[in-house]
Amino acid sequence: MPASGIPTAHDPTAVSTPVASAGTGPDDTGAQSQQAGMAAVHDTLLRHQVRQVAYVPDAGHAALIRCCQVDDRLRSIVLTTEEEGVALLAGAWLGGQRGVLLMQSSGVGNCVNMLSLTRTCRFPLLMLVTMRGQFGEANPWQVAMGQATEPVLRLAGCLTFAVERPDDLVATVDAAATMVFSGPAAAAVLIGQRVIGAKSFSSNAP
Repeated sequence: MPASGIPTAHDPTAVSTPVASAGTGPDDTGAQSQQAGMAAVHDTLLRHQVRQVAYVPDAGHAALIRCCQVDDRLRSIVLTTEEEGVALLAGAWLGGQRGVLLMQSSGVGNCVNMLSLTRTCRFPLLMLVTMRGQFGEANPWQVAMGQATEPVLRLAGCLTFAVERPDDLVATVDAAATMVFSGPAAAAVLIGQRVIGAKSFSSNAP
């Protein structure tokens, strides 16, 4: 990564901005609003004294990841698989720091067994999950896990908070973080495709 901390095309941690299909997600103005919303989420995480950000690169989290990467107050940690983040944030908590796990809904399936760690040991776990397999999904492989994400998390003992309107995103992250770090509890904010936009796989997509 360059000294500026901003990912380049050759950076393995680089993430790209999702392309929204017509009628299934934000337009250009909406995309700018989405970036502003993610910047506000970043500020909310800081207000809750989050200091470690664990993530698997994901286009839906791109704007938030960039905000975290260039902020010297935060340590951004790239994972090879999502369940590593659960263990990493357990260690962060034992070391006196709060963290957040960023992932796509498909990664929730990788975390099921590891979530027993937070349930048994009762350490706080805040997860921000960008959803797939919902409104306007063009990739059928994403549908099964996308539809199962919320019930799977609940069965694992996690609180879930779905966000279907951009205006609700920051307040929902704030509420979830309050419950996680006051509990302690495990909670996931599920950021719907109506908020982040459904990815387009059209050859005509920009």
